[in-house]
Amino acid sequence: MSERDELATRLGEAMDNGEFEMFFQPEYNAVGAPIAVESLLRWRHPERGLVPPVVFLAILEDSGQILPLGRWVLGEACAYHFRLVEAGWPGVTVSVNMSTAQFEDPGMVDYLRKLVGEFKIPAGALELELSESTVMAEPDRSVRIMGAVRELGVSVAIAEFGTGYSSLATLHRVPADKIKIDRSVVRGVHANPDGAAICRSIVSMAHGKGLQVIAEGVEMHEEHAWLVGNGCDGVQGYLFARPAPFEAMLKALGPLPA
Repeated sequence: MSERDELATRLGEAMDNGEFEMFFQPEYNAVGAPIAVESLLRWRHPERGLVPPVVFLAILEDSGQILPLGRWVLGEACAYHFRLVEAGWPGVTVSVNMSTAQFEDPGMVDYLRKLVGEFKIPAGALELELSESTVMAEPDRSVRIMGAVRELGVSVAIAEFGTGYSSLATLHRVPADKIKIDRSVVRGVHANPDGAAICRSIVSMAHGKGLQVIAEGVEMHEEHAWLVGNGCDGVQGYLFARPAPFEAMLKALGPLPA
């Protein structure tokens, strides 16, 4: 409790001190070409070094500090899209994880509209990642907000999918563009009949709706081969690239497209 209180106090100062930074992890399609980079927040504490988000995100949520920081992250993602274009990757989407509090913020869509206009973000170049639990908490509201986001030309991905929160009947009407299968389902899928059955069902359902399917947390060649062979449109995980600062991430993207 003492450590949590200390971190909560320091988090209040960290943004003003410029201690937050962005890391990125690429997504690749079935033939190995990069299609997106996921933005991941990191806190570089002056004494503790790089602090993983699992340590501080819940504190940010509880304190309400996630809202101003989330807006900063959205702005950074838009700025990094511009840098991707300059580096020769105009077709690579930048995705941003959005917390439940951000998604429910009444000013979120207007702020997103402002950023899209300010940075001249083309349709499909920016993507919001929402957890399955966030989307299913209040499906009617989620459908409305996601529709407004997509009208701005911003794509929507449902991440951590397969963790058991959703009703497939409800999900059928959710206006998403992409499903990201949770790493807990992907792990060892090539040798796990239950996981394999779940993955096949997700792929079949998503493709029936015209959605892309990305497998998260891929760490083994056997998993990758099984996933691609069973219809996954793309993969993401340590097997291909770990989260890294922007310049290091660029190297992981490989040679520029012809």
